[in-house]
Amino acid sequence: MTSTPGPSGPLPDVLAGVDIGGTTTQVVLCSDDLTVLDRVERPTPAREGGQAMIDTVLDGLRQLLDRVPARLVGVGVGAAGVVDAETGRILVASDSFTGWAGFAVTSALEAALGVPAFLDNDVNAFLRGEAAKGAVAGEPHALGMTLGTGVGGALWMNGTLVDGPHGAAGEIGHIPGFGDIPCSCGGRGHLETLASGRSLAARYAERTGRTTDARGVAQAAGQGDPDALAVLTAAGAAIARAVLITAGLIDVTTVVIGGGVSRAWPLLEPAIRAALTAEPPVSGLPIRLVPAQLGSDAVAVGAASRARTELCAMAV
Repeated sequence: MTSTPGPSGPLPDVLAGVDIGGTTTQVVLCSDDLTVLDRVERPTPAREGGQAMIDTVLDGLRQLLDRVPARLVGVGVGAAGVVDAETGRILVASDSFTGWAGFAVTSALEAALGVPAFLDNDVNAFLRGEAAKGAVAGEPHALGMTLGTGVGGALWMNGTLVDGPHGAAGEIGHIPGFGDIPCSCGGRGHLETLASGRSLAARYAERTGRTTDARGVAQAAGQGDPDALAVLTAAGAAIARAVLITAGLIDVTTVVIGGGVSRAWPLLEPAIRAALTAEPPVSGLPIRLVPAQLGSDAVAVGAASRARTELCAMAV
């Protein structure tokens, strides 16, 4: 990227990365090497429609550019749901969003900002971020998993993201074979029924009759609660089995795990590793298992990384 003259000399070129979640929207400004220069976080007006969500992004960007004088050259967006990365539209959104499915995200941003914009699924953006600046930087092959309200997945192969012909490559949360519990998607026995934050709370309530959330389950497990420990052990074993299935199909060598549930990593990791030790991958070689490093910046940084890649390709 180049620089543009400003009142006191050339203004640096910057990229914006955006993470539009059901609860909060995060906007970051990044330098060319994806160093985060500044960030803002706003509540997501998920019930007010697509344009309201874009206006929140634009307001955050204006605030950042007031604080960091620079020339914006591109925007990347990571959004929950099923997206069409080619057309920049949201295809399917959860019922927590109003007027989001079908919304043309990149067109709206390009019209308002006059710079190219690019859209990714949030889990794909998460893995792009961790591959660019985080826990799997430099890794040629990785599986990314996010354990939050649901379970998401993405694939990094030969140094690039693989999204598949339908944008569903790596969606490990909805592979079957994990029992018969109904899943939020309408299926049964998916990994998400054991390993998501919502499911940890549900499985604990089934065992104890007590209502809590995933954080409460983790706290109870940390205090030695046998039911909480059993729930986390079952989740870890299920995650390990999903990793083994993936490794058997595509010989993935590294797994990076993020999302809210990963905050319980000291409790979850031993269960995953124990299951992987008991039944190693078909290659016979250990799988590298790492927690995400970028925290709440991962999706936004990954979205900015996508914008950087696309802009470089356009410049050739």
